[in-house]
Amino acid sequence: MKRYGSLYVVLFMLGMIPWAPAAPGIGGKNDWPCWRGPNRNGHADPAQKLPAGLDPARHTLWEVPVPGRGHGSPIVVGDRVYLVTADEKNHTQSLLAYDRGNGAAVWSTVIHSGTFPPKINRKATHASNSPAYDGENLYVSFVNEGAAHTTAVSLDGKKVWTTRLTDYVVHQGYGASPMVYKSLLLVCADNKKAGAIFGLDRKSGKVVWKVERPKIPNYTSPIVHHLDGRDQLVLSGCEKVMSLDPMTGKVLWETKGSTQETVTSSVTDGERVFISGGWPKNHVHAVESDGSGKVTWRNISRVYVPSMLVTGGHLFAVMDGGAAMCWDCRTGERKWKGLLGGTFSSSPVLVGNHIHVINENGEYFQFKADPASFEVVHKARIGEQVFATPVYCGGRVYARVAVFENDVRKEKLLCLGDRS
Repeated sequence: MKRYGSLYVVLFMLGMIPWAPAAPGIGGKNDWPCWRGPNRNGHADPAQKLPAGLDPARHTLWEVPVPGRGHGSPIVVGDRVYLVTADEKNHTQSLLAYDRGNGAAVWSTVIHSGTFPPKINRKATHASNSPAYDGENLYVSFVNEGAAHTTAVSLDGKKVWTTRLTDYVVHQGYGASPMVYKSLLLVCADNKKAGAIFGLDRKSGKVVWKVERPKIPNYTSPIVHHLDGRDQLVLSGCEKVMSLDPMTGKVLWETKGSTQETVTSSVTDGERVFISGGWPKNHVHAVESDGSGKVTWRNISRVYVPSMLVTGGHLFAVMDGGAAMCWDCRTGERKWKGLLGGTFSSSPVLVGNHIHVINENGEYFQFKADPASFEVVHKARIGEQVFATPVYCGGRVYARVAVFENDVRKEKLLCLGDRS
């Protein structure tokens, strides 16, 4: 820590959330063990050194083909990169492991071989979430044969256990990533037939607690925040915002106000929780975390798919339609709106005082996390189609992209960094 002491002082003075692993033993400083990173808030290690201008032509360290199709982001742990994928012809869903150093395929494990839903959103896939890692096993969730399932997989690719969670009717798709919390694995399975949230025992896969949810399709991933002196699992969608005790499933508080369908993961400034939704109504709003359920402010911006970021007392978002936004966390005052362009499904990631994001056409943008003004500092193209959020760790960028060769869509996993 001494080596980066001055940097931490600067971050503290700016009001930025300091870098610290979410839980001891779950990945190292240079790892990305779950959806949205070690702190599950989209913040990457601010001390890492990425190339000043990310350019695939100059900074591709390796690239490998990814079989099948998926929009799930990779996770990076130790000397491995892990990724889910689906074979739409053979109706299989798999977990893949690659060598972090050179991209070589290490193993591929078929998790399910069954029947896919007959119809999903044209932008969705049957492998649209991220694995999670707890220091011992990997965890993945899929919908197959009309039900949602979660599976534990060892680091050598062996299935440890599989738990059938609940009947699941796909409306748009399934994108909720599992989350490691203490002795549990938290899993969301909102759907219009038998929606529920689960706390599973990580060792056995047994259900420790289950909370029934409204029969409404929803896609948000579980995220635990430390709020009002306690850990809270905060979920949006299904027409309400709900806070649960993550160890017991006990409802701590809930309030109306969320739209039916949300995709984004909740974020917080420590006092308020920020959520957004996009169907049937657009909204971004702030809810007090003290249990009152009070909505501090709200607006009608469409931040439906890309999750938001909080830093320096401000909320940053990239809207689906191509605009970047900045609001004051406390008041909701809009500080600026800037145009990026294109349509976004992947989420922004904060590295130091810069925000990185890629649109669906593979256009990469880097802009300042500065409430005073909107400024894009770098643009590039990474792939031809991107839905998965890239990972920024250890001074490298791991991006799942698609390219078209003779009109045939092919997926790749890229590792970008400084060749020197």
